[in-house]
Amino acid sequence: MFNVDAIALVGPTASGKTAAALAIAQVWPVEIISIDSALVYRGMDIGTAKPNADELAQVPHHLIDIRDPLHAYSAAEFARDATVLMADIRARGKLPLLVGGTMLYLKALRDGIDDLPTAQPELRAEIEQQALAVGWPAMHAELAKADAITAARLAPNDAQRISRALEVWRVSGKALSQWFAEGEATRAAQPALNMPLLSLEPIDRAWLHARIALRFDQMMAQGFMHEVRQLRARGDLNPELPSMRCVGYRQAWEALDGKLPMAELRDRGVFATRQLAKRQLTWLRGMNDRVVLPCDAPDALGQTLAAVARFTAGAL
Repeated sequence: MFNVDAIALVGPTASGKTAAALAIAQVWPVEIISIDSALVYRGMDIGTAKPNADELAQVPHHLIDIRDPLHAYSAAEFARDATVLMADIRARGKLPLLVGGTMLYLKALRDGIDDLPTAQPELRAEIEQQALAVGWPAMHAELAKADAITAARLAPNDAQRISRALEVWRVSGKALSQWFAEGEATRAAQPALNMPLLSLEPIDRAWLHARIALRFDQMMAQGFMHEVRQLRARGDLNPELPSMRCVGYRQAWEALDGKLPMAELRDRGVFATRQLAKRQLTWLRGMNDRVVLPCDAPDALGQTLAAVARFTAGAL
């Protein structure tokens, strides 16, 4: 048996996570759980750099192709699904290997997340219309009557947060502060997850930027624009959906809408991907317990396998 609950292999986009995960699977009996908010969507393969059929066949993968692009998938859902999957994988005598770069998903799994009511667009629109009539300070005063704790930490003109707090109150009859308190109590009662965090991070940021540009060029050569045209042709998707806001897809949609010159698509797509990588690295730097593995080192793969070996000593 393994002496850890799972291992997480994370890092910014294009840092080599898929290749490293497959190498790990050649040595240890693992099953991969994807930590990626784009890989959940069916029909979005090229632009998400989804593992191909051969790669998927090498080792069991989970949480890939589980949603239609019309439907969102939340961090709370990920945390619940991953927790169940980890228990199932361990019951089969294998090690869960969580791989990806959606740091909000990872945070939800590690730290827990409050299982708030889902967004109610019609109710939110109703609240915003009311605010137009009476002003956000008046809406803040209404919130104070229902949830004094939340109101006390919000400015009277904090429209977004006041709206969400009122929405939660109206749809559930429970104050947002109560949801948070109950969530904290639940998390405190749960045992901590023993999951070492291995983080692939470049020593030289230029190395990662070159990989990002190469990946975008490869995507285009593989038919990325055809993939986006097929998604648009469905007729039920729009650029405001979480799926279509994924990096690359958003820029491609704008180009096909004529809002972005096609000649600028590559530069805009590469820039957006670099910004995503920067955000991912910022998240990672805040995780002080991570084991940093230089993904641009000549022996990067060897270092990764050695790190896994340290945490799975005696498990083979």
